Amino acid sequence: MKKIIIVLSIFFFNITAFGQGSNEAKSLLDEVAKKVEEYNNIYLEFDHKLDNNDADVHQETMGKVTLKGDLYHLNYMGTEQIFDGKKTYLIIHEDEEVIIQNSVDNEAETLTPSKMFSFYKTGFTYEMDALKSIKGIKIQYVKLIPIDSNSEITNILIGIDIKTKHIYNIIETGENNTITTLEIRTFKTNQPISEKLFIFDKAKFRDQMNYTISEPN
Repeated sequence: MKKIIIVLSIFFFNITAFGQGSNEAKSLLDEVAKKVEEYNNIYLEFDHKLDNNDADVHQETMGKVTLKGDLYHLNYMGTEQIFDGKKTYLIIHEDEEVIIQNSVDNEAETLTPSKMFSFYKTGFTYEMDALKSIKGIKIQYVKLIPIDSNSEITNILIGIDIKTKHIYNIIETGENNTITTLEIRTFKTNQPISEKLFIFDKAKFRDQMNYTISEPN
């Protein structure tokens, strides 16, 4: 499953020095992250685009995810992914297969839905970037640059809707000139949801639907 990224911010400044700009950018991300943490739950619908002009690759896929704390239920590219706080369940409908992983097995992953609003906190330096008007919406960008010189990521731009202080889009540029864009189409908070959304029903998939289930040793 492809990586997913999502984060935050608010207004803009004139930047006269990198140190000052770095502090302002970090404060901006921290402020919006704190706001997000106050929501009981978040529901997102998004467009995921992958572009590499050199290889003439252009892909676009829609997805949706519901998050509650560290718990999440993701629908993307014909698969579902559920994290119940202890285990991750990857449901591949086309193959009628479920892969179960312990959460510790996923700690090395760069980005998961539960890290959407916190991944920026380690491994990056920060810069305030451009302020743009997109479809009549004022978007302030913050640039994240990996500290690791061997990173496959060149930079990540986080676009923030100044009015709502929600994420508008995230643009990741790789060393191979691959650009991955995540654009939020719908952002809803504190929705009435069932706790069952974050529970994997093994009997349903194994006995009723005859899915193959692979569990960790």
